[in-house]
Amino acid sequence: MNIYVSNISFSADEEDLELAFSEFGAVSSVKIVIDRETGKSRGFGFVEMDDEDEALNAIESLNGFELLGRELVVRKANPPKSGGGGGGGQGYQNKRGGKNKY
Repeated sequence: MNIYVSNISFSADEEDLELAFSEFGAVSSVKIVIDRETGKSRGFGFVEMDDEDEALNAIESLNGFELLGRELVVRKANPPKSGGGGGGGQGYQNKRGGKNKY
């Protein structure tokens, strides 16, 4: 199960999260999202646990848990939206109401 974790302390690292979640079962992966421009944590991330019962127990137990001075917000992650972004546009309308060819 993929678990979304937010309100992560900016001083926390993936090892800190793994340690907290491993109290409830085996952790497959941990990823704290990093800002591309600054290289610093964005304050949220994901934890993957294979056993659903262990994951649900971790969610229930760690939601509101204080880790390095901040209360974690923990919930089941929403699946990624399919299809990607963009597309579909209506085209640019000029002032006369017609569509431009470009």
